[in-house]
Amino acid sequence: MSLSIRNRLTGTVTEITSGAAMGTVAIDVTGGQRMTAAVTMDAIKDLSISVGSAVDILIKSTEVSLATGAVAGLSIRNQLPGTVSSLETGGAMVVAHIVLDGGGEITAAITRAAATDLGLASGSTVIALIKSTEVALSAA
Repeated sequence: MSLSIRNRLTGTVTEITSGAAMGTVAIDVTGGQRMTAAVTMDAIKDLSISVGSAVDILIKSTEVSLATGAVAGLSIRNQLPGTVSSLETGGAMVVAHIVLDGGGEITAAITRAAATDLGLASGSTVIALIKSTEVALSAA
């Protein structure tokens, strides 16, 4: 399957919490990070996801927010520390390429104003913030 989603990580399902229509899937990401995905129960069934399943984690670059320090008091479950490896600036937007602590890479598409306010540059330490509802899964 060919998708426009740039961020693709791999991992192993460690826990599934079922709900009436939606469930949460806890994933140990290759490289040592942990993530949570909130997906429909139909998707969990259709993809045959169970504890121990290998999954691909898909996140649109526009759904990744950045912080320059630890963040508390948020409902955002996925807070992945990393380092900016490069920035691509174009018009009003910036694409930040981030190497995650422990391995793996993701990109974040943010406004130029946000990148300026955060003082982002190559080598900046950041926390990538991703809502569980913005994490899509695919069977690996």
